[in-house]
Amino acid sequence: MEIPSKVWRFRFHFLAALTLCLTLFSLVLLAPRLLSLVAYFWPLLLSTALFLLAVLLFANASLPPPDKTGEGLLNYVAGHLDLDASLKTD
Repeated sequence: MEIPSKVWRFRFHFLAALTLCLTLFSLVLLAPRLLSLVAYFWPLLLSTALFLLAVLLFANASLPPPDKTGEGLLNYVAGHLDLDASLKTD
């Protein structure tokens, strides 16, 4: 009677292993093959690849922005707008 009591202690491990095996077995039998997925989605995959290629080409071709991008707008919002000497009335 010692062996069944030891086996009973690992019942959840056996159930988890059985569930994993059944899940993998059903995925292998019921899931569509990789070639059929590629055949169905090839226009989407091709357009995505072309879009990513265009993004990479435009990112490398464009100049980096200057360091002071938007500084004038930030100064205006913060109220630190520098006025010309002709506009100042002292």
